[in-house]
Amino acid sequence: MAKTILAIGGHIGDAELTAGGVLASNAVDGGKSFTLALTAGERGNPPHITVQDYRKQKISEAEAFAAMMNGAAYVLPYADGELPDNDDVRYEVANVIREVRPDVIVTHWKCTMHKDHDRTHRIVCDAQFLASVVECERIKGERKYAPVYFAENWEDDPDFTPYIYVDITRGYELWCEGMKKHRFICSSRDFDYYDYYTSLARVRGCLNRTRYAEAFAVFDRNKKVKKEML
Repeated sequence: MAKTILAIGGHIGDAELTAGGVLASNAVDGGKSFTLALTAGERGNPPHITVQDYRKQKISEAEAFAAMMNGAAYVLPYADGELPDNDDVRYEVANVIREVRPDVIVTHWKCTMHKDHDRTHRIVCDAQFLASVVECERIKGERKYAPVYFAENWEDDPDFTPYIYVDITRGYELWCEGMKKHRFICSSRDFDYYDYYTSLARVRGCLNRTRYAEAFAVFDRNKKVKKEML
């Protein structure tokens, strides 16, 4: 069961919230779970903390969470809300993929609410291709392919259809402890992140006939279930 998983978000906290139960369950199984944030999400800073100081705090929070997941946190240098949609970012992500060498990649579904999420979706899908196929000076290491799954995020909800349900019961408590490392998850005045995602895990668990679960989408082209007989 143990795997190497790379969860990629537009901001620190996106992957931890939406795929954290899978990351924690994988860690409990002896696997390695890594996070990559394309921005720090620092512009959600509380009034008493500057944007620059909050970026440092968020990176420390990401590192603390990832350490609990038997992995590490990667954070690219781009500003929250200003993630560029270009080849430079795609090659940076592809290089992380080749360095981590994941068995599975998790990222955002298409988003109409937040452009960083929507751009991350496109960037990761292209970086997956680059990491698995391309040989050039801009990308290091041996080629590496990993399938991409899309996590359930309240900000990425339009047209999101759950296709795969994963039992996260064994990692649920570790995930909950990890989320408490992030200030905004437990203290945001804008949205009750902790309550929403823990409640969603219970709802998905009911549908999965387990205590807790997380749901993921795939492209329609990947919806092929092979069986010898019904």
